[in-house]
Amino acid sequence: MANTYTQIHIHFVFAVKYRKAIIDAKWRDELFKYISGIIRNNNHKLLAINGVSDHVHILVGVRPVQSISELMKSVKQNSSKWINENRFINSHFEWQEGYGAFSYSKSQLSAVINYIQNQEQHHKQKTFREEYINFLEKFEVDYDEKFIFKELI
Repeated sequence: MANTYTQIHIHFVFAVKYRKAIIDAKWRDELFKYISGIIRNNNHKLLAINGVSDHVHILVGVRPVQSISELMKSVKQNSSKWINENRFINSHFEWQEGYGAFSYSKSQLSAVINYIQNQEQHHKQKTFREEYINFLEKFEVDYDEKFIFKELI
């Protein structure tokens, strides 16, 4: 779109359904590469991606060619299909419904990238639930406790 100039940086966070720790380190990098391709194919710019066995963090330079919800639908739908087609797990893979999306200014990007790159170290000290609620509170997002990512029952 001519004469459209934007600078939109969104940090996405989403989890495996019921927070099952099933993203294996053996294929995690392949998953991140696949998700990177989805983001590029949707004309956005991937700035960072990482995660642990039960959730993923992505920092994206979002272009105004697609809504945030459509981008996340594409990422989650296509990556779960890819995981299932490659039979990385013995059961059906699904992402948890919903996601977190938090915006940052350009001056904050290096800190966010560093945060995302150090997920394994970070989660030795804080659970995903604590981390996620911390984001919601830091960004002053109203939330209902019953809709926070569900634990495995």
